[in-house]
This record gives sequence, structure tokens and C-alpha cells, in this order.
Amino acid sequence: MTLPRGRAHPNGKHGHVVDYRHVIHSLRRKPMALMGLVYRDQLFPRQAYARAFEAMIRKLPARTACRTMVDLLALAHERACEAELAARLDEDLASGRLPDLKSLRVLFSPDAGAVPDIVVSHVPLSAYEELARVHQGEVA
Repeated sequence: MTLPRGRAHPNGKHGHVVDYRHVIHSLRRKPMALMGLVYRDQLFPRQAYARAFEAMIRKLPARTACRTMVDLLALAHERACEAELAARLDEDLASGRLPDLKSLRVLFSPDAGAVPDIVVSHVPLSAYEELARVHQGEVA
């Protein structure tokens, strides 16, 4: 995966350029760290995520809001649905609803019919033994 290099705004002395995908695994272990994060505003990939977090902070306990926001960011990262999830968050906020993580997980889960069945066939051990003999020079 190649990510574009981010640059801080030239007028900011200490601008932060943060990609949430770089810190999401740490935040999953300690979601309350999101509350005091210095670069929290730069962490959100789109404005919809920031607005959703603000709405959750206003209406939910801080612990629940942080856990839900971290789970939303993880969902966007794991399912590669950042833009689609942002659009859904905007729809929810416009209608006065908070994001429902359970329904969003279902919505963005992979289609079970689209996931191929993979059959793994085991190679007989004799094939490896023959390969070892060839390598040692027993078979010409």
C-alpha cells in the first residue's frame, strides 16, 4: 500500500499531518486516548467523521463516544469504505440520528456470495521426499 505524503499548511507553525490508518490499531486498544489526542481534529479523514464525533460527545458518555468513533474509523479502514461511510454518517446526522455501529457493520460487511470458497488440497509427503532426493542428487 502506498499512501501520499501529507504536508502541513504553510501558515501553521506546528501543523500535524496524521493518517488515521497509522494509529487506528493503538486507538483500538485505548479508545479513550482519542479524547485527549493533540492531533484529534487532523485525525479524521473527512468532516463527516468529525461532525459525528462531536454529536456523539454531546449526546453520549465520553467512553461510549470514543469507543464508537474508534470502531467507525476501524470499519472505514478494514472495509476500505471511508467515503461511503462518510456519506452514511452525513445522512444520519442530517436526519438527527447518531451513527448506529451495528447496522453500519452489516451494511459494509462483505457479501457472503461474493467471497469465493477456497479448497486447499494437501500435497502428499512423498512429493517432498522425492524433492529432497533430487536436491541431494539421488535421482538423475
